[in-house]
Amino acid sequence: MAAQEPVTSPDQHAKTPVKAARIAGVVVIVMLLLMLAGNHRGNVENIWLILVAGILAAIMIIDAVLRRNGLRDE
Repeated sequence: MAAQEPVTSPDQHAKTPVKAARIAGVVVIVMLLLMLAGNHRGNVENIWLILVAGILAAIMIIDAVLRRNGLRDE
């Protein structure tokens, strides 16, 4: 049975730094929204920036709700 187990290193079993990931997500969302004040004329870029920032925010909100309800590990 031991021959079927995958070979992993100890650092692969470390916990994910959740707080750092949340901070990075907020920083990325803010940076995307700051790009709205660029030198472009069309609205296609604005739509994409807002859409991507909204998707990231939705992912972070869903993750927070799942963690609060105990449906996801820290």
